[in-house]
Amino acid sequence: MPNKKGSSLIKNEDQYEALIEKGASKQKAARIANSPDSGKKGGSSEKYERWTKEDLYEKAKQVGIDGRSNISKKELIDALRNN
Repeated sequence: MPNKKGSSLIKNEDQYEALIEKGASKQKAARIANSPDSGKKGGSSEKYERWTKEDLYEKAKQVGIDGRSNISKKELIDALRNN
């Protein structure tokens, strides 16, 4: 479904708008709203600290974090939580 400006596609427009209203950047809101599991209820995943670096890398790849191949496990966790 196109966003209100029509310039790009947002998979979950309601989630995107809610994230913007909560103060997320447009980039972060779009990345979350366009993820494959967009709109699904969370809470069943283990904490990132328990994930392997390879799993963190794949998640970072999925959400579009740049420079992921050159950063440590801790930096991947920080990037996933804060981007």
